[in-house]
Amino acid sequence: MKLNLYQIDAFANHIFEGNPAAVCPLDKWLPDELMQAIAAENNLSETAFFVTTETGYAIRWFAPLAEVELCGHATLASAYVIFNILGDTREAIHFDSKSGVLTVTQTDDLLAMDFPAQPIEACETPDAIIEAFGHKSLKCAQREDYIVFFEHEADVAAAAPDMTKLSQLDLRGVAITAPAEQYDFVVRFFAPRYGINEDPVTGSSYTQLAPYWAEVLGKTKLRAKQISKRGGVVNCSIERDRVVISGTAVKYMEAIIEV
Repeated sequence: MKLNLYQIDAFANHIFEGNPAAVCPLDKWLPDELMQAIAAENNLSETAFFVTTETGYAIRWFAPLAEVELCGHATLASAYVIFNILGDTREAIHFDSKSGVLTVTQTDDLLAMDFPAQPIEACETPDAIIEAFGHKSLKCAQREDYIVFFEHEADVAAAAPDMTKLSQLDLRGVAITAPAEQYDFVVRFFAPRYGINEDPVTGSSYTQLAPYWAEVLGKTKLRAKQISKRGGVVNCSIERDRVVISGTAVKYMEAIIEV
């Protein structure tokens, strides 16, 4: 069986920036084991699979080690493929997913994803996080991920956590964040439990981060930078109980795989 596969750099203006995602359009769902094997073979932080439905598309995302409930950059990448390669001319794309209906629109080169907000709650900092970062006084919150707050952007940039410790945590991953000078805030994201030591740009994490920083900064429109090695800029807008997450994407590769 031959399948089309696209590799798209999401939250990027040029190739080799942002977060690369593999996108695989399907006529019908493959067995879960096969989709997981394809994701492991791609060895990217996420591989997205989608099928057409009566109302739009259904989408699923697989990290190298497991399926995930929500992924922002691979949704952005999938929308890029649908709009710009497959030629869908609708004003908005609706994805049915395990996290509900996700809507993506495109204006010029900017793709905007409408995701449900995930307000975070303060929690005790797990011992594994304290040990991983070597700091005893870290402030922490949680929702889908643990969110760890640093005082300065430089602290986020310099962090070198112990991935073995982070892999012991019970949630999807750990986002570390701080206020920034050129942006509203900066972020790094680690998910070794799913085979991703550091994710270049983690779109779905902004459903947790944006509501927090919007409240702290007293604004509804935010511009953030994920300061991974590849880096990426993420625009966020708070609209009631939703977060609109926007960015650009570019195609790196188009291929045919045989499985």
